[in-house]
Amino acid sequence: MTYDNIITGSFVRRINRFVAEVIVDGESVRVHVRNTGRCTSVISSGAEVSLQRSADPARKTPYTLIAVNTAEFGWVNLDSLAPNKLAGEWLKRNGFTAIRPEFPYGKSRIDSYAEKDGERWLIEVKGCTLSENGTGLFPDAPTERGTKHLRELAAAESAGYRAMIALVIMLRGVTEVIPNAAIDPEFAEEFAKAVSAGVSTAFIPCDCTADSVSIR
Repeated sequence: MTYDNIITGSFVRRINRFVAEVIVDGESVRVHVRNTGRCTSVISSGAEVSLQRSADPARKTPYTLIAVNTAEFGWVNLDSLAPNKLAGEWLKRNGFTAIRPEFPYGKSRIDSYAEKDGERWLIEVKGCTLSENGTGLFPDAPTERGTKHLRELAAAESAGYRAMIALVIMLRGVTEVIPNAAIDPEFAEEFAKAVSAGVSTAFIPCDCTADSVSIR
């Protein structure tokens, strides 16, 4: 993925889940945050961030936060729309066909449906921006929705589908992810149950810049 209309600024603070304050050309502006995670492990006051200017001049927040420049990992993409796009590309590269996003199953919408070698797959995608000792951790905030999806994937395995959790890693040098039991023990428990039920796990490491992100 490559973003256009990118500028950089200095992060000040997160006002709420969806809005942050950033200094751009010496002025304080409010920017849209397209990530409901905490992201506190990679972004803090004074960090250099990249922003995408909105094409809508009437929008209340003229920019969207895209990435943050960190000492440990370099640029880290924080755009919650990126993992699904990258996972879709990864599926194509690995021989999956008939890919359909936002597939309704049970009481959820699973990120992707795909087919391969005569099997029907349901794929749930998660983006990872947190690590400890070189291993990725997910989630970085409690996620009832994520836990619900794990139960749906385990049920899908019993109903004749193949199921997968695809973890898109935005951290340079990190190649695998484990459940973050300290933040969300219920998610960690359901993750273990899903894997025991046959749900596959895929790790998709990525390289990030201020205006791009690509599969490593």
